[in-house]
Amino acid sequence: MDMPVNVPVDDPNADTEWNDILRKHGVIPEKPPSPTPMIQEALEQARQLAHENRLEGKDLDELAALEDEEDEDFLEEYRKKRLAELSTIDTASVYNQVYHVQKPDYAKDVTEASNAAYVFVLLTSSQGTNTESRVLIEIWRDLARRFGDIKFCQIRADLCVEGYPDKNTPTVLVYKDGDIKRQLVTLRELQGPRTKARDVEKVLVEVGAVSHGDHRIQKRNERSEDAEASHKTIKQGKTSTTQDDDDSDWD
Repeated sequence: MDMPVNVPVDDPNADTEWNDILRKHGVIPEKPPSPTPMIQEALEQARQLAHENRLEGKDLDELAALEDEEDEDFLEEYRKKRLAELSTIDTASVYNQVYHVQKPDYAKDVTEASNAAYVFVLLTSSQGTNTESRVLIEIWRDLARRFGDIKFCQIRADLCVEGYPDKNTPTVLVYKDGDIKRQLVTLRELQGPRTKARDVEKVLVEVGAVSHGDHRIQKRNERSEDAEASHKTIKQGKTSTTQDDDDSDWD
């Protein structure tokens, strides 16, 4: 009885002369392309993009401080771009306050106005007294002052929609081009009663009301981070001092 003969089979992805013959005659499929070049290309594109956007969000003073580090022509081009952006923002900043809307004027002051700019409407509790409504009323004032190219409106929910439940306030409606683009019912999607202006700023970016690199957002976040870092340092220092004092009691 003849014994079966085991014939070794090459790895079909190996670069061998035998595999080349098999591929030529369609016996095995063509070797798939290596992902390495594509990965390297993607990484290079990411590095290039990061390099090109390295000045994104910097104000004019910061750009001036980089004169010795950056190519002069590139820096000048970016400075002109930043001036153009600031000019556009200044031109569009025609609101700069919170508008208290009346129901009869809602279509004109909100829906129609959204054809020219983003309109953020805050529906507060019946007396504006629930905690989250108070939090957002203060944030609304801050954002309205800083983002004058966005129209911030406010109205009591029950005066806008009869019987609107207080438990659903505050409610935020974002209008653009006559339509509602986003709505938030209470602050549960943000940080609840601990919601800060920077949390709402993220919503501005998400809906496209401001760009991700807007200097008004970045500067505020940097200051917030610096303040938090400083607070942590002070707190740690106090803790360390307290521990030292506690230790001294046992000397």
